[in-house]
Amino acid sequence: MTDKEPIDNFNSEEDFDATKEQFEHFRFDVDPGQTPLRIDKYLVDRMLNSSRNKIQDSADNGNIRVNDVVVKRNYKVKPGDVVTIVLSYPPREIEIIAEDIPLNIVYEDDDFIIVNKNPGMVVHPSYGHYSGTLVNALAFHLKNLPLFNSKDPRPGLVHRIDKDTSGILVIAKNEIAKTKLALQFFNKTSDRKYRALVWGNLEEDEGTITGHVGRNLKNRKVMDVFPDGEYGKHAVTHYRVLERLGYVNLVECVLETGRTHQIRAHFKHIGHPLFNDADYGGNQILKGTTFTKYKQFVQNCFKICPRQALHAKTLGFIHPSTNEYISFNSEIPDDMATLIKKWRDYTANRPIEVEDEDED
Repeated sequence: MTDKEPIDNFNSEEDFDATKEQFEHFRFDVDPGQTPLRIDKYLVDRMLNSSRNKIQDSADNGNIRVNDVVVKRNYKVKPGDVVTIVLSYPPREIEIIAEDIPLNIVYEDDDFIIVNKNPGMVVHPSYGHYSGTLVNALAFHLKNLPLFNSKDPRPGLVHRIDKDTSGILVIAKNEIAKTKLALQFFNKTSDRKYRALVWGNLEEDEGTITGHVGRNLKNRKVMDVFPDGEYGKHAVTHYRVLERLGYVNLVECVLETGRTHQIRAHFKHIGHPLFNDADYGGNQILKGTTFTKYKQFVQNCFKICPRQALHAKTLGFIHPSTNEYISFNSEIPDDMATLIKKWRDYTANRPIEVEDEDED
């Protein structure tokens, strides 16, 4: 019997497993006794609620692969083939209202737009956030493009970052670019680097955090790290310490996988939550002294950057039309840059010999 299973090793931006909501990924292992059959006919018999036209469109867009090679709609499957296919979910019933909201556009061409998202902006409309989102702004900016219509709440999106995480995003401007970009996130070939300020002094200059990330069993709003195979999905975060600023470290994070809240959950797991990350305990004074002046300093830092200190700094991928590798960089926003400078100044001026005797 032929197995059908959704592929679940999705790879997207750190704060949201967007390819899971944007696309369905299926895998089929062809039976040993299978006679040669056109792949569109083979798939339509095995996929509920998918028409032959939709499957053929997927093939035309390069979204059907056999043994990791893109095939055309007339390819004939044979015993032992491994078939994977990507299909877009149908649009949800949320009308998009185009809004003239300023965008920080890093780059734009006929295939995609690169935006540096400000902290505090929700990426796409959802219950409780029907306006003021990045998608509302894009719907206005790209209102003449067929992809950006009022019936699709996530037009062009292939990944997402959380409301209070700042940084760089790519948005497709046509269907072919959207599927090609989404496949790169799915296949883990896109490059993403983040900057984060974390509590504490990491022991090693470089390291890797590995642990399954899944919903907290008591609080569904946050993620937790679980032993391998017990719960959640495999997740790997590589990090490098850029600056040691006394009781906090500035780190660069490179994602090997892209689970929801991966960086935030992983650093909480190893005892170094992101600075001012309220969901993961980083909005408390976790390291430092008992001095009143120090406590006031940290409280002032919380006010300067009233969010988790996390920024999606760089993004690289293969251009969907030219097939050339391109990368984009974004500046750290003012709130986080000011926060880092304050810690830098504090570290340079603090009376280490006296304060270190009183560390928590």
